[in-house]
Amino acid sequence: MMMTRVLSTAAAAAMAALLIGTVPVSAQEGHGGPIPARVNWSFAGTFGRFDTAQLQRGFQVYKEVCSSCHSMKLVSFRNLAQDGGPDFSAAQVKALAATYQVKDGPNDAGDMFERPGRPADNFPPPFPNDQAAAAANGGKAPPDFSVIAKARTFSRGSLYFLTDWLPVVGYSEQGPDYIHALLNGYEEAPKDFTVPDGGHYNKYYPGHIIAMPPPITDGQVTYPKNDQGQPVVPETVDQYGKDVAAFLMWAAEPHMMDRKALGFRVILFLIILSGLLYYVKKKVWADVGGEVHGLQPELHKTF
Repeated sequence: MMMTRVLSTAAAAAMAALLIGTVPVSAQEGHGGPIPARVNWSFAGTFGRFDTAQLQRGFQVYKEVCSSCHSMKLVSFRNLAQDGGPDFSAAQVKALAATYQVKDGPNDAGDMFERPGRPADNFPPPFPNDQAAAAANGGKAPPDFSVIAKARTFSRGSLYFLTDWLPVVGYSEQGPDYIHALLNGYEEAPKDFTVPDGGHYNKYYPGHIIAMPPPITDGQVTYPKNDQGQPVVPETVDQYGKDVAAFLMWAAEPHMMDRKALGFRVILFLIILSGLLYYVKKKVWADVGGEVHGLQPELHKTF
């Protein structure tokens, strides 16, 4: 009896620790780093939508800073003009594509050649192959950015996994939160922490050692100005991180808003259908229920 009580108490304490999150869990299991803070994204939640202006700024950050090392092979230029995205015009997309050189061919002589890009082309990678990318970046090729916002995630610990998938209160923005945190996570290493040559300390990166130096600094990207000649948003690393993370989330899931709209219509249809089915059931079985109740006295006498 005493042993059962002790085991029950221990189990209850362990469950309570999980529920209230008293056991700290790192952003990436095993490296002891902090969990990235949640950012208030416009696209979060059941009714979230991408901010067109933010996507345009995020693309600007990617083009001016990230594209020199990171490819985006699964995204084409014309995607930038589709509904629910950065909403560039067809003329803007055509002019942008023409600034890139795309390998094509073979021609009539059997040779490959380069030509100006077209809207139907995918973004050309900055390096001809992964080996060249690795050779230019300390032995490791930078990851492709096409779906990185969905590929990067972290564990929040506790039992959050039971609620993160729920509508309205769910949490599926770990990727953008991690990207934003990583860009803002560069700092001086602790005194008892050794950073090898060619490495950089980042408190959010697994193991804290990242080969990529701080890619962006305050004021590096010039944003559009308002009527007073001031940037529409602060030109800081924090804002750059938010904008490029939002753009990469769109690149990874360009039809997110259509998916949410379809899901809402399906749920609404199911609610209405359930109400109709319940009403029909009550109507159909109403007379049957009366007949059954009428037979009860006779059955009682029989038995």
